[in-house]
Amino acid sequence: MSAQHRTTVPGTPASLARSRPRYGESVIKVILLAAAMVSVATTIGIVIALLEPTIEFFASVSFGEFFGSTDWGPLFNPPAFGVWPLIVATVEITLIAVVVAVPLGLASAIYLSEYASHRIRKIFKPVLEVLAGVPTVVFGFFALTFVTPLLRDLFPFLELDGKNALAAGLLVGVMIIPIVASLSEDAMAAVPNGLREGSYALGASKMLTSVRVVVPAAFSGIVAAVILAISRAAGETMIVAIAGGFKSVFTLYPGDEMSTMAAFIAQAGSGDASVGSIAYKTIFAVGSLLFVITFAMNYLSARMVQKYREVYD
Repeated sequence: MSAQHRTTVPGTPASLARSRPRYGESVIKVILLAAAMVSVATTIGIVIALLEPTIEFFASVSFGEFFGSTDWGPLFNPPAFGVWPLIVATVEITLIAVVVAVPLGLASAIYLSEYASHRIRKIFKPVLEVLAGVPTVVFGFFALTFVTPLLRDLFPFLELDGKNALAAGLLVGVMIIPIVASLSEDAMAAVPNGLREGSYALGASKMLTSVRVVVPAAFSGIVAAVILAISRAAGETMIVAIAGGFKSVFTLYPGDEMSTMAAFIAQAGSGDASVGSIAYKTIFAVGSLLFVITFAMNYLSARMVQKYREVYD
């Protein structure tokens, strides 16, 4: 009797195995659901913790003053609540980081995915990912004590403060290289080999195949990696606090000391503002703004992945 006409007799071990309830799988499903709910509950908890103080802050400070002024000094007399110096500093340092991380991260991903042997990949990819585990305070002190003096020696025409956005942005970029490289390499590794073989059959070189075939096919994953890295850079605290400084000035020159939103939260949360005061509530207002920005970037990442996702049979 052929396999497709073979039937299972009731009471045989095969039929009993199919009918027996699998309690282990049910337990695993519950554990996985609980793990997923923890992240959702954490996000909801963050929103709840930020919401009430933020509402109280905007009951005293108008949106026009918060978003329409370039003077920031909640602890000054009189206080100033124009958030643009923090926004500009955050965007500026993030852009410097992206300029560093995206080319180096993509180049690393292309090498690991298309050029490196299996043995080299097993060695270098974990080493690259170890970079993500270096404490950010180490990056900050490295930028302050080594990168800034080095930039002054190499580019004496640059007028760099002791703490500046350029050194902070460079080290934030180094910090997020593993995010871009690792996630982009995973996306490229998922591209079917048939696309590569078809490109080689048409006479394309390995470099042409990598740039014109593999990278476009993995575009959605690469975009998600870049946006995730941008979100990580925008929320970085220790590097920008140590190497970038706490001076809240509206400036576009990267050689100046400036304070990002995350650095201000770290500074104000260290005890300079009394609990319950309007200066203290600025921590939650700025934190809510940073949360909205990173949430928007993650939402954009999800939409980009959905829009440009390539599905292969």
